[in-house]
Amino acid sequence: MRFRSKRYRKDITKRPPDPVPLDDAIRTIKGFSKTKFDQSVDLVCHLGIDPRQADQMIRGSVSLPKGIGKAKRVIAFCQETDAEAAKEAGAIEAGGDELVKKVQDGWLDFDVAVAHPSMMGKVGKLGRILGPQGKMPSPKSGTVTPDVVTAVKEYAAGKIEFRNDAGGNIHAAVGKLSFADEDLKENIVAFVDHIRRMKPSAAKGQYLKRVCISGTMTPSVAVRISASGAVE
Repeated sequence: MRFRSKRYRKDITKRPPDPVPLDDAIRTIKGFSKTKFDQSVDLVCHLGIDPRQADQMIRGSVSLPKGIGKAKRVIAFCQETDAEAAKEAGAIEAGGDELVKKVQDGWLDFDVAVAHPSMMGKVGKLGRILGPQGKMPSPKSGTVTPDVVTAVKEYAAGKIEFRNDAGGNIHAAVGKLSFADEDLKENIVAFVDHIRRMKPSAAKGQYLKRVCISGTMTPSVAVRISASGAVE
């Protein structure tokens, strides 16, 4: 049985038993017990997809209108002629063969790796290292792109990647508890609408089944979903 702290057990008694409007859900998680750090606000969407089918996989990236309150450490696999521009855009490391070797030798002190398509022949050999870390550049997530400089700017500013898990759930950080309520709401609506637009044609029945938000150390609160599939 998973251990729950005294604070968590106290907070869970305040959780609404049924889904509530988004404004109320935000107020509820902000009203839970405080911690010494600024908790992230996490969102989970449970989708009506078959995650075993490749044509129903949901994967991508999105820049939220209010950011997520955290800068990311980004590296860029690119031609040496583009390395300086990538660093000026926010990359902590940028380049070709030397950067590939540095990662191959075990350096993983970064959050996101972006790559120019011309570099993927060399970056591909890093799959066994970056794949399990969730850091392997991919066209589907937008981290393999000819415009490396723009990608670096977006990810350094907090652009988020997402993909469904084996249970058909999408997990994403959508801000911090310190954000204004309206800023959190704007981010959550933007993210959910982005996921809604990605509904696979092969998915049948209700697509957006459940949406919950929580703080890093709080219980989750279910958000009411309208008949059209939007959060209310």
